[in-house]
Parts: sequence; structure tokens; C-alpha cells
Amino acid sequence: MPSSTTTETPTGTDGVSLSPGLKQRHLSMIALGGVIGAGLFVGSGAGIAAAGPSIVVAYALSGVLMMLVMRMLGEMSAAYPSSGSFSAHAERAIGPWAGFTAGWSFWVLLCTAVGLEGIGAAKIVSGWLPGTPEWAWVALFMVVFCGTNLAAVKNFGEFEFWFAALKVGAITLFLVLGVLAIAGVLPGTDSPGASHLTDFLPNGAEGLVIGLLASVFAYGGLETVTIAAAESENPVKGVASAVRTAMWRIALFYIGSMAVIVTLVPWDSEAVVERGPYVAALDELGIPGAGQLMNVVVLVALLSAMNANIYGASRIAYSLVERGQGPQGLGRVSGGVPRIAVLASSVFGFLCVLLSYWRPDDVFPWLLNMIGAVILAVWIFIAVSQLRLRRRLEREAPEKLAVRMWAFPWLTWAALAGMAAIFVLMAREPDTRVQLYSTGAMILVLAVIGYTWQRARAQR
Repeated sequence: MPSSTTTETPTGTDGVSLSPGLKQRHLSMIALGGVIGAGLFVGSGAGIAAAGPSIVVAYALSGVLMMLVMRMLGEMSAAYPSSGSFSAHAERAIGPWAGFTAGWSFWVLLCTAVGLEGIGAAKIVSGWLPGTPEWAWVALFMVVFCGTNLAAVKNFGEFEFWFAALKVGAITLFLVLGVLAIAGVLPGTDSPGASHLTDFLPNGAEGLVIGLLASVFAYGGLETVTIAAAESENPVKGVASAVRTAMWRIALFYIGSMAVIVTLVPWDSEAVVERGPYVAALDELGIPGAGQLMNVVVLVALLSAMNANIYGASRIAYSLVERGQGPQGLGRVSGGVPRIAVLASSVFGFLCVLLSYWRPDDVFPWLLNMIGAVILAVWIFIAVSQLRLRRRLEREAPEKLAVRMWAFPWLTWAALAGMAAIFVLMAREPDTRVQLYSTGAMILVLAVIGYTWQRARAQR
């Protein structure tokens, strides 16, 4: 294994390289804003309704697990920057079948998420402009972000920079206003004190479990920064910086905002689910127009996620093809961008939107269940890969360990145990059990295809 710390620029199937057009400010803001996703703004309401104030504990537990995963991923991505991120690491550590399985399952997840985020964004805009068809807004968003990703990668970076800046500014202002209201010093508001926290576990352990599962999937999307790092000016520095600040970002934005919300708003308020927890909290403060302003922020979060997921899906597909694990056409690079991969990812995302209209009762729910536990499967690939690569790096190229996993290997094993526990919890809940089995079936099929391909390649 080479001991050099130089990064090789990824080269497409036509011999043209990806363009390293992302600057350090882009990566820093992508890392900062990536933690504030659509799952936090949109999906946390159901978790609060199930877990009540104990949602703070749920987000803290899953947040610790996410920090460990990001640290492991950061260690490998700093040593081996790649647009394939964990997929390339899994191939290097476990074998080509693992890279194939992790990469294509994540591609399906990201493309489906693009469709879901487009639908969510269209619902918000249609609510402001009654009578306009939702599908037309989805089509418009798809065209805009497909176009953004077809252009130079710096355009993606600029979009995400400003999207992230708005999200960070909004949630920071939300936290400041919330803390002032809780302290009783915000003009025109009375502090609720701890009156909303007395029933900490309203639905018992089962409610906490549902909240925990909801919080795990809200953390999805943080992996984008390690994918983007391969196209930055200094991949090692970018990954190291993003990973080292992950702890306070997760603690502040996720756990902090959950604590503010359940303190300000009764956990069983219908507004938490119907209007979203952030809008409900601001409406509770009586700030004129604040709820609608937060809807603008939610819209930005959804559009940002669409943009980032098209980017991430195209780069994962490109990396897989570059390693001989997909249709060669997807690996063609033009103007420093894998444009066919971008188009394929966007088309799949739009197909998911069409399925939500054409087959809302069977095919679309089946697709959602199929991707339900992919993020957990990816985390397992990350942990196993890090266990194997760390030993290899210490032995053959210790200078590449710019980022190190804490308390290795004990915390890596602890993270794996946590993931196994979540799988057990999913198997106990009827709703998540379907997701677990559906995702397991998809992973198994991909693993068989990947292993068959690996064996056939070895026999050539």
C-alpha cells in the first residue's frame, strides 16, 4: 500500500478527471449545514409525539452513535479521500462485493430521498399558491438542481454554501429566542418553566424506542461532506475539520433544539405534528409571522437536501463505475462533472415522485420500506471497514492517520453493538419491522449480485 499522502484525482471511464472545484469555505459550510437536514425540521414532530420530552434523550443517544460513525468515516476519508466515500472504503477493507452493496443501496436511498424532498417542498409552495399543481413545482425543482449539478462542481458548492448559511442562521436565531423565552426575558412572553417536562416518559419505554428510531434516521445526510471532500482543494484538511467539529454541531443543533421545543410546547400539542415542531414553537412565542418564516427555512432545508442528494448520488454512482461496478456510461466526465450520472440520479428521483402519484398504495410504500434501514446498513459497513483499515494503516502507512477514531477499537465495537441494538428495536416494532425486512432483502440481493460479480472478475 502506498504511503504517500497525495490524493489522486478521480478519473472517469473516458479518462477525464473530476474537477477539484470545492473550496474550504464550501466544505466547512456543507459540513455545518449538512447536520441541519429535512429530517430535523420535518420528521422530528412524529418523534416528539411518541416520546414526549424524552425525545431529548433519544436524540442524545443516536447523536452519540452518529458522532462515532462520523469519526470512523473521517479517519478513513482523510486517509483515502474518494468520491465513493464509505463504498470505496468498504471495497478496500472487506472486498468489492461490500463496496458494490453499500454504494448501490445508498444510491437508491439518495435518489428516493430526492423525490421525497421534492414532494415536501412542492407541498409548502402549493400551500402558499393554492391551485398550482404540486407535480409542476417538483418538476421545476428537479430541473433547477439537475442543472446546478450538471454545471461545474463549484456551482453546487455555492448553492450549498448559501443554503447552509441560511439554515445555520435560522436555527441559531431559533435557539436564542427559545432560550430567552424559557429564561423569561423575552418581551411579551411568559416562561413555561418546567411545566411541559413533568410527564417525561408519557408513552413509556415504547414511546422512547419510537423516538429513538425516528432520531436515528434524522441524522442521515452527514456523509455528504466526505463525498464532497474528494473534489476539494485540500481533502484531508476538509474532512479533518468537518469531523472534529461534528460533536458540538450535533449537540447544539439537534439535541439543543429538541430541548427548547419540548420545553416551550406541550409534547401532545397537535400543532407539533400538523405544522411541525419548529413552527409550533415559534407560534407559541407569539412572534408575528415567525411560523411562516420558519416554513421558508423548512423549504430551504428541503431544497438544500435535494441539491446535496443529487450530488451525492451522482458521485457514488461515478465512483462505483470508476471501480468497474456499474454501467460504463455513468462514468463519463464532461467539464469535470459526471453528467450522465447526474442525469440518471435526477431521473430516478423524478420517477419516485411519479410513483407517489401513480401507485400511492403499493409501489411507493414498498419503495419507502425498502430504503427504511439503509442508513443503518451503511453505518455497519463503515464500522467494519474502519476496524479492518485502521490495523492496516497503523502497520503500513501510519502517517495517513490525520484523524483517529477515539479509544480504538473499543468505541468502534460499542458503536456496532449500538447498531445491533437498533436493529433489534426495529424488529420489535410492527411499522419498522417491515422496513427492516424490506431493506434486508434489498441488501441481500445486492450482496449476492456483488459477490457473483466479484467471483466472475477473479476468474477472468
